[in-house]
Amino acid sequence: MKSVEGLRKARSAMALLAAFLLWACEKNISTLPPNPSEEGATHAVKTEHTEKHTEKHSACKTPEECLSAAEQGDAQAQFTLGSLYDRGQGVPKDEAEAVKWYKKAADQGYAQAQYNLGLSYYTGQGVPKDEAEAAKWYQKAADQGLVQAQSNLGVAYAEGQGVPKDEAEAAKWYKKAADQGLAEAQSNLGVAYAEGQGVPKDEAEAAKWYKKAADQGFAQAQYNLGVLYAEGQGVPKNEAEAAKWWKKAADQGNAKAQYNLGVLYAKGQGVPKDKAKAAKWYKKAADQGHAEAQYNLGLSYYTGQGVPKDEAEAAKWWKKAAEQGYSKAQSNLGLLYDEGQGVPKDEAEAAKWYQKAADQGLAQAQYNLGVAYAEGQGVPQNKSEAAKWYKKAADQGDALAQYNLGVLYLQGQGVPKDEAEAAKWYKKAADQGHAKAQSNLGLSYYTGQGVPKDEAEAAKWWKKAAEQGYSKAQSNLGVLYLQGQGVPQNEAEAAKWYKKAADQGLAEAQSNLGVLYLQGQGVPKDEAEAAKWYKKAADQGHAEAQSNLGLSYYTGQGVPKDEAEAAKWWKKAAEQGYSKAQYNLGVLYLQGQGVPQNEAEAAKWFKKAADQGHAQAQATLQQLGK
Repeated sequence: MKSVEGLRKARSAMALLAAFLLWACEKNISTLPPNPSEEGATHAVKTEHTEKHTEKHSACKTPEECLSAAEQGDAQAQFTLGSLYDRGQGVPKDEAEAVKWYKKAADQGYAQAQYNLGLSYYTGQGVPKDEAEAAKWYQKAADQGLVQAQSNLGVAYAEGQGVPKDEAEAAKWYKKAADQGLAEAQSNLGVAYAEGQGVPKDEAEAAKWYKKAADQGFAQAQYNLGVLYAEGQGVPKNEAEAAKWWKKAADQGNAKAQYNLGVLYAKGQGVPKDKAKAAKWYKKAADQGHAEAQYNLGLSYYTGQGVPKDEAEAAKWWKKAAEQGYSKAQSNLGLLYDEGQGVPKDEAEAAKWYQKAADQGLAQAQYNLGVAYAEGQGVPQNKSEAAKWYKKAADQGDALAQYNLGVLYLQGQGVPKDEAEAAKWYKKAADQGHAKAQSNLGLSYYTGQGVPKDEAEAAKWWKKAAEQGYSKAQSNLGVLYLQGQGVPQNEAEAAKWYKKAADQGLAEAQSNLGVLYLQGQGVPKDEAEAAKWYKKAADQGHAEAQSNLGLSYYTGQGVPKDEAEAAKWWKKAAEQGYSKAQYNLGVLYLQGQGVPQNEAEAAKWFKKAADQGHAQAQATLQQLGK
């Protein structure tokens, strides 16, 4: 009678892990709202020119009286009549007629008329738009001390509107108006000091002028003063004070302040952490078209923080921000289309939005676009294009892209095959803690692919990945401890790592753990425990485990002796081409154990094993004359 072949030792061969790319599962989505400093660092100059003056106490009481006095050359009446035509008060609204009378009064040196005439030229109301003419009339009124004219003249110099751009001259006129208490001039003077525009940079001086304007209720200054407190510029850093001033500006509808206040509530900085209040303020800013607020509001709906989780609502707000060119919203909107979350699944639409964000240099979008090209999702499959976009993201430090780029170099897909380049990119991702990259880098060192062969270095990287719970690295580390490769031989340590991987369902580790229990290596000898782990791996189609489980049933080790069950499992392994199971199955057919005796069937399986070089199968065939 032919003997059934005994149990194999635990396997030492390592499966190439690069083939296990979970592309879709690794697409990025931003999870943190932008820092207030991103938006708060900008001190916007209020470039709006102040409104026109009207005569509050005029000598003429009716349009007819004003016309009569104006025609006699009364400058005050001329100005008042211009104001009436400008507003359409008591006379038909007629901006050209208003300009005519402003001009008559202005030519007589009436400061308010000069200012209003300048504003008419600036806006093109009643006359052709002419910034130089506007600046000329602002200058005349400003020279007479008219505060609004001084402020607008400062804006003209700051922006180079009708006069050569001159920040020092702008600051001079802001100062004149600010000293008269005009809030917008105080705010703009604060900007000049904050940015060092026309005056020496002096954040404390900026804070002083912002405070004067803020105390008058000027929203832009309240916002800017909040920025200084948030950043500790010119004043001690004080997030509560920042929140106070942003709240004042936000209550007046300042979108930037509303957004930043939302960020503070989201993070609990200067105010109690309150995601619902954060979402409320994001919504106020978002309704005004503030892209960052739209993005963060979308994120609130996506995560269900402060609002009910609603992916469709997330998609709505990300689309609004995306259409304004906000790259993070474009990328996240792409992901929603990719996954069919909140919108119908549409890979082409996903790729479109990834492309827009990727073109702006957003690494996560470049990575996701690379995935789309690698898989042919929404775009024609193109590994070269995938490699191009992975490279762009990888160069920015994106670990997922670095890992996938390494895989392409190892496989020669889209780039020339280059094991050293593969190892280089694995190393970059591994240094950032990417477990799969650490595992593949370990494999590179174990096999000497792209790096000098170094089992100790392999063990180091597999241990890093294993400690993150990556099952394949845990299994491979178990092999090293069992064999004493790169680490001191330690069967208990081997069993520990096999068990961690086995508990995650890795068939290779389950099979190897079964071997250790059968042989009592690193664990107490336990044939039933061995059979249990063989069964778990065998149920996943692991051929070696199926073969060993068949042997357990044949010998009655850890399970009741059952030749039919042995035949069943050896057949499963044999059909996968596992030569030892093919030989053992042949023995059963030859002896009629667990299966009907069938010499032809026995010969068939002996032949399959023999063709793979199985010596006992070859000898048996000769004895059978086959």
